[in-house]
Amino acid sequence: MHEFTVRTQARAQFIDITAEVERAVKQRGLQAGSVLVFVPHTTAGITINENADPEVVADILAGLERLVPRRGNYRHSEGNSDAHIKASMMGFSVMVPMEAGRLVLGTWQGIYFCEFDGPRARKVILQTLRTKDEA
Repeated sequence: MHEFTVRTQARAQFIDITAEVERAVKQRGLQAGSVLVFVPHTTAGITINENADPEVVADILAGLERLVPRRGNYRHSEGNSDAHIKASMMGFSVMVPMEAGRLVLGTWQGIYFCEFDGPRARKVILQTLRTKDEA
């Protein structure tokens, strides 16, 4: 298992962590298998989406804000109910296959840490799973 910290700068922000995940997996020497990328926070998430055009991230954040506005008729007393809902919509983990020591992602895909209650220092946990041939 490997852990690293992501420092966010805004209340809602997507940070491309693809290079950090790939670097960590290479350090472990995994050639084939999968890596689980997990976020142990209830107001942050993880997703895979386009990393070529930053406007895609801006559109996703704007769309989530329209769907789940910061101010709403929420019961949770901490004032961050929207962050909990948005994080649940994104999910808390992704599984990415590995081949020849590299992440198997589409041409335009990247792994994003999704902050919804920042700015904060957050953890990302990686767990590698080797194929039978790698064991």
